[in-house]
Amino acid sequence: MSSAIHAERLARVRAELAARGLDGFVVPISDEHMSEYVGDYAQRMAWLTGFGGSAGTAAVLPEKAAVFVDGRYTVQVRDQVDGTLFDYVGVPQSSVAEWLGANISAGQKVGYDPWLHGIDWARSLERALAAKGAILVAVDANPVDAAWDEQPAPSAAVVTVHDAALAGQGAVEKREIIADWLKAKGLDTTVMTALDSIAWTFNIRGEDVSHTPVGLAFALLHADATADLFIAPEKLTDAVRAHLGNSVRIHDRDAFEAALANLSGKNIAVDPDRAVAAIFTALEGAGAKIARHRDPAVLPKAIKNDTELNGTRAAHVRDGVAVSRFLKWMEAVAPTETLDELGAAAKLREFRDASGALRDLSFDTISAAGPNGALPHYKVDETTNRAIETGTLYLVDSGGQYDDGTTDITRTIAIGTPTPEMRRRFTQVLKGHIALATARFPKGTRGSQLDILARQYLWADGVDYAHGTGHGVGTYLAVHEGPQRIAKPAGGQAGTEEPLHAGMILSNEPGYYKAGAFGIRIENLVVVTPQSIAGAEEEMLGFETITFAPIAQNLVEVALLSKADADWLDAYHAEVLAKLGADMEGEERAWLEAACAPLDRTPAALAA
Repeated sequence: MSSAIHAERLARVRAELAARGLDGFVVPISDEHMSEYVGDYAQRMAWLTGFGGSAGTAAVLPEKAAVFVDGRYTVQVRDQVDGTLFDYVGVPQSSVAEWLGANISAGQKVGYDPWLHGIDWARSLERALAAKGAILVAVDANPVDAAWDEQPAPSAAVVTVHDAALAGQGAVEKREIIADWLKAKGLDTTVMTALDSIAWTFNIRGEDVSHTPVGLAFALLHADATADLFIAPEKLTDAVRAHLGNSVRIHDRDAFEAALANLSGKNIAVDPDRAVAAIFTALEGAGAKIARHRDPAVLPKAIKNDTELNGTRAAHVRDGVAVSRFLKWMEAVAPTETLDELGAAAKLREFRDASGALRDLSFDTISAAGPNGALPHYKVDETTNRAIETGTLYLVDSGGQYDDGTTDITRTIAIGTPTPEMRRRFTQVLKGHIALATARFPKGTRGSQLDILARQYLWADGVDYAHGTGHGVGTYLAVHEGPQRIAKPAGGQAGTEEPLHAGMILSNEPGYYKAGAFGIRIENLVVVTPQSIAGAEEEMLGFETITFAPIAQNLVEVALLSKADADWLDAYHAEVLAKLGADMEGEERAWLEAACAPLDRTPAALAA
């Protein structure tokens, strides 16, 4: 899309701000539920700036504007956003508050939509602006929406029942557990706004957000185990209404704000990390007593039961067959140099669709050739689409949504003969992946305490990667799920993170990215599992790998592997063959056997 279009849109937003007596406005990638991925109607930053990433913010002033992104998008933002219209600002090195503070004047008014930002963010920005003599103003209607002529409407797709046979626990039982939590805390009600929490709690799924099977809704859950669900009535079939039962009162989604005004005098639990500022303002205005607590569905949703784990294991075998067929196809087609990133992504989707069980992708496939692979969150489109050429690396990060599980896998492929540098970096990433996969750690350990295991071999060469090593994953829900994570401590406060619990699913995805040249990532999903260790004096945990597809052996520098590393890779490939082989026949089976053959350890002695 041309910069002229975005210049015109920016001018329209500025005119709308001036008409409202505002000097500035903040535009996040967010919705009323503070979702990571948002529906098309909420893609305000993309419409205004052209930025296609999943995390970022824009700020508009009369003479200046800026986009704020983290290290994942440093290159992408420059490719997609016109630098003559918007300053590029990196976070956390800087922030919206710092940039506004440097560019605002006393007496000016900056607007924000209180349905798109958290309460702590709003209050922090309010203080920062006040220090400059400026004012933060909560708007009643979003000015970007007024300037956006063809803004899509929110999805009208119906929701469906997620059967207890897949969930492993009934919705009534889940509400009773939350009710017991409320009573133990002396609370009357909890406000639930996170779409995946609502989907999990009520055992429903939807199609309102791309790649995440959720429906647009709010909920109030009460200490008597009843609930009020705020959702467009036309989204509910008779089957869903029967599933929800008489203890769940149905209201239009637009009635949610008014319902908050009826909670005067009640003790209300609200999660400041998931509930927008407008909810706090409404409750405070109603005279409710607000207690800050994490959404009570977050932790039980993250700790999968046996039914969920067995389902996701089955989904990963099904998905692994599709990915392996794709890898075989790539090995044959890519060297002909007739393939591009979009074509490869489409073919991978075909292999997943062939299972007959795919509901959706779990995110937009990262199909990245050559230098595009150096962009960890690259998103291919018609303007960035690159040919897959001999002598390069191809990185593909993809996943599927199935009724019984959510997958996320990354493989890196050498097109032709890899260079020694490519092999060295790939092997360092592999060694880090193995170190994390085989880790054993005491109960109570946090992901930040394990992160160094995946980075150590890269650090030894003075290199690193700018993203986390692991994120939580749902079961037929969000591919990025908290509270668990494996990453460097956020703000240096490891003690504030959630310890890893048995039953949690995480990704294991170290990588390496050489700007302008290539990217490498190896990603499997793992389940936190109890470990039985002879003589152990602590309750110990470890990881079970549940993703199965071959790892490119022609990228492995065997001399850099320890014997334990090589043994792990051989054992992993033996398991890949055992789990996938029955579903692959003929040439496919022969290819899989070759891809999973034990390492050739003869070219060089293994490291000690």
